[in-house]
Order: sequence, then C-alpha cells, then structure tokens
Amino acid sequence: MPSFDTVLEPNLVEVKNAVENTAKEIVTRFDFKGTSAAVELKDKEITLFGDADFQLVQVEDVLRNKLTKREVDVRFLDKGDVQKIGGDKVKQVIKIRNGIETEVSKKIQRLLKDSKIKVQAAIQGDAVRVSGTKRDDLQAAMALIRKDMTDLPLSFNNFRD
Repeated sequence: MPSFDTVLEPNLVEVKNAVENTAKEIVTRFDFKGTSAAVELKDKEITLFGDADFQLVQVEDVLRNKLTKREVDVRFLDKGDVQKIGGDKVKQVIKIRNGIETEVSKKIQRLLKDSKIKVQAAIQGDAVRVSGTKRDDLQAAMALIRKDMTDLPLSFNNFRD
C-alpha cells in the first residue's frame, strides 16, 4: 500500500552554520563594536544577547538573513520572550521546531478525513503517516496539506509505492 510520512525536520547542520556565520558578522560589524551582542546555539535553542531590544532585533535580522541564504526556512524558529539579565542587558531564546506536535498532527488527520480523499492518516510519534491505495490520492493529500498548513514548513519523505 503506497504511503508517505509528513514530517517537520530542519537541517540542523545548516542552522549551526548560519549561527556561526551570524556570530562572525556580529564580531566584525561596526555597530556591534563594544556591545554585548552575541548569538549561541545549544541543542535546539538559539540564544540572542544584546544591550537593548533594538539590538536583539538587529541580531535576529542578521540570523534570519544567514538562515535564508542557507535555505533554512525561518518558520522553524519559535521566538520566546525578551528577558532582562544583569544590568541593562537582555536576551531572547529562539527554539528550533523539530517534530510535529500532537495538536497539529490531529489537525492534519482531521483535514485529510474531511477532504473525502481516500487516504488514511496515522500519527506515529512526531510524524504523520498517510497511506492510500492510489498514488494520485497521495499526491492530492500532499497538495492539500501544503495548501492548508502554511504556517509550518512541513516536508514529505519515505514515499513508498
């Protein structure tokens, strides 16, 4: 029975490279000289540091540009609140989304069920496996998921005939 998996997986190697390039640019840029502007990556969290909110926005802008150049979708980023740390310094934690959450999985499942396309969706951990009898039905399901789930950079893998 033909099937495919709907997943939410960023290219973490490219994310790491983009963060390193951002750190290099922060060190060399004139407007960041003598400030506490910095960026670091730990596990699946990017932490931005700065002297004020506007500086965090500038660092985030540099990061987004580097991610875009490396073809990493910026919809993988889940921004947290700006937190004050010692003195006038601030930081912001940006989580990198990895894996489809259960609410989104159920939404995808409901979407496919309501569409009357002859496919079945099964939640398997942090992925959704879609199976059907015809290849055309699976391609229609992919198109439907792409059209309705625009806020997440979903991808499809393990396409089997």
